[in-house]
Amino acid sequence: MTAKNDEPENMVLEQLRLMRRSMDNVSHTLEDMTARVSSVESKITVMQNDVTRIDHRLDRMETRLGRIEKRLDLVDA
Repeated sequence: MTAKNDEPENMVLEQLRLMRRSMDNVSHTLEDMTARVSSVESKITVMQNDVTRIDHRLDRMETRLGRIEKRLDLVDA
């Protein structure tokens, strides 16, 4: 092959290498973002559990307060 024939082939190979590097960068970025989204999902689950626990505690406190108000005749029975 002559130098002129090698030149287009080398250009194609160089472009393919550049595309491969770009795809590797995209792949690494996607892996990082997937890990970050997973972390956020875990934190949201923890927060939802906390809110549920708080809601249950408030319900129990409301029940107890209602009983106290009735005993002290602060509300109509």
